Amino acid sequence: MSTDTRKWFKEAGYGMMIHWGLYSLLTGEWKDQKCGNYAEWIQTRCRIPISEYDKLATAFNPVYFNADEIVKFAKDCGMKYLVFTSKHHEGFAMYHSKVDKFNVVDATPFKRDVLGELAEACYKNGLKFGLYYSQDLDWHDKNGGGYLSGHIPCEGTVWCNDWDFPDNDKKDYDVCFRNKIYPQIEELLRNYGELSLIWFDVPITLEEKHSRAIFDLVKKYQPDCLINSRLGNGAYDYVSLGDNEVPESIPDDEELKESMMNAFDGFKPSPYGLYETAATVNNSWGYCAWDQNWKSAREIADIKQKLNHLGINYLLNVGPDGLGRIPAECRRILRNVAKYD
Repeated sequence: MSTDTRKWFKEAGYGMMIHWGLYSLLTGEWKDQKCGNYAEWIQTRCRIPISEYDKLATAFNPVYFNADEIVKFAKDCGMKYLVFTSKHHEGFAMYHSKVDKFNVVDATPFKRDVLGELAEACYKNGLKFGLYYSQDLDWHDKNGGGYLSGHIPCEGTVWCNDWDFPDNDKKDYDVCFRNKIYPQIEELLRNYGELSLIWFDVPITLEEKHSRAIFDLVKKYQPDCLINSRLGNGAYDYVSLGDNEVPESIPDDEELKESMMNAFDGFKPSPYGLYETAATVNNSWGYCAWDQNWKSAREIADIKQKLNHLGINYLLNVGPDGLGRIPAECRRILRNVAKYD
């Protein structure tokens, strides 16, 4: 990895994360149930059958989505890079995947490659572009991960889809990895230009062979693309701290113990001294109409200052609604945060 790559990340300080998918259409509610803290987990929280959830794709037509406007807004707010959810746990690809038809081009009336438009807008406007990809959980695949982790609390009822696919003892993540996960990551690496980073998540099923295969794949096609620690099993370039985690200090004597490798929060040794905290402006990552628990601009500015003083990047999330709009209150807050710089 080049020193320029490490330099841009260390100096970036502030980025925008975007959680957007089919879950955004539900606005945090399903029939008479609410989603809990995280609206993007609503499928498992409310145990929505795939036969029902797939109907959301037929209604996904975000006519107000404008990649240039979003990227320019991020720049105006002082953000230096953007990280977009190419596929979240629901299994829906927000790009034109040839691997699986469950994607924004083939399955929706919108028929536009959202990821491609954001990548182009970032390139035109001089913003670094990165991707989130759920490499473990996939609720649209019967062999998606999470089926070994019923003992670990989560935002849903379970980590895996056990309402459509109840036989957990017959599931084999290797099949999902081989048929969907690995080839989709290869698509992303080959088809969307230079990626500054890939943000993986919740490594609870992956074995070391899976994490290493993904790490090597990324470096094969994009050697300067940074990989976060949630790929799992110690295969990473930089450390993602816990969601909304704001530490008091960075320990200087950390060792990578086996028990820490796949932890979602806390410190791990960073091979290049690179750290990042991903965080929300309200509670949810995906759009949730009833979640109005917004942080103030002053609070966010103070967190940003504290993290940056420690050398930790602040990756702040926005969750567009089903029409492609960043909520007005979120926009107002982020514009005001920029005034404190």
